[in-house]
Amino acid sequence: RGMASRPLVSVLSVAKDTAAAGQVTLPGVFVSPIRPDVVQFVHTNLNKNHRQAYGVKREAGHQCSAASWGTGRAVARIPRVHGGGTHRAGQGAFGNMCRGGRMFNPNKTWRRWHRKVNVNQRRYAVASALAASAIPALVMARGHRIDTVSEVPLVISDDVESTMKTQKAVEILSAIGADQDVKRVTDSFNIRRGAGKARNRRYVQRRGPLVIYNEDSGLVKAFRNIPGVDLCCVTRLNLLQLAPGGHLGRFCIWTKGAFERLDSLYGTAAKLSKEKSDYHLPRTTMSQADLTRIINSDEVQSVLRAKRSPTKIQRKKNALTNLGVMFKLNPHHKAALRAQLTAKKVAKTPLSADKKKKIALSKKKTTARLLK
Repeated sequence: RGMASRPLVSVLSVAKDTAAAGQVTLPGVFVSPIRPDVVQFVHTNLNKNHRQAYGVKREAGHQCSAASWGTGRAVARIPRVHGGGTHRAGQGAFGNMCRGGRMFNPNKTWRRWHRKVNVNQRRYAVASALAASAIPALVMARGHRIDTVSEVPLVISDDVESTMKTQKAVEILSAIGADQDVKRVTDSFNIRRGAGKARNRRYVQRRGPLVIYNEDSGLVKAFRNIPGVDLCCVTRLNLLQLAPGGHLGRFCIWTKGAFERLDSLYGTAAKLSKEKSDYHLPRTTMSQADLTRIINSDEVQSVLRAKRSPTKIQRKKNALTNLGVMFKLNPHHKAALRAQLTAKKVAKTPLSADKKKKIALSKKKTTARLLK
């Protein structure tokens, strides 16, 4: 999926009541394909690289003398503590199912804590995150409040880079309409649920705007104390900041210098990057992602063959149990069956007295003829 890009983006002036101070061309990285699967994969792996090793002591659970009692004593063969005169004697030890025993598969400090990610995958994920940050629907879907923002992506003049005071930074955010997002962050500050509150992770809060600059002339110190506001240099764009939690659509505030530098950093569809060696921007596999529209277009439908009617498969039927098949094979079977049924019907009808006399008389005549 790619964004429906606009060729020009307005630059808001900080010194002149946020009036438009000009326009800049939209960098080519903002029309990169948006790949949530790549972003999720890269984020999951990069997010592991700040973990610190932890583990249990090597002797934990084995700091007692114990041995199995063996078989023949009607107890489990788990090692048992030596000695007597105390409750501990005879209790199971060492095993992960025992009280005071070691854990199963103890944590070791030499576990593979960190992950390496290919450079091209990291760049692809950053390009996708930048493209998603220019689509208002994705930014709002991530939870940011941008109702009062004039346009996305939001670009302000380079005067903001020389801001020295936090009070001035708050006024700038209010002037460009980003104060609602900061208020959302402030209201979300709360105590963490669960046991994490006792493990140096006591408080949680949402993420606010990401301010991306080109030169730091006091900007970082002015903005860094505002809740939820993160800062990043355009040459060190970080996926963990552009897509926190692996979710696309971070609300980004660009300075003009940082916005214009993106083309030299990432290149365009026609030019290579100037600051990365032999790097091409990722391109969409399909220029038109609406597959239904392609299939139903006149160009495709005109070359398709006509729809075929489904062919019925003739099942083999037994003529001995299926009269219809028998009549097809033997047309005389119908007349023979009818005669057989008629004969049975006649045999069942009772004979009259006259008929019985005639039958008896014929039998006498036959007998007399045979006796002569």
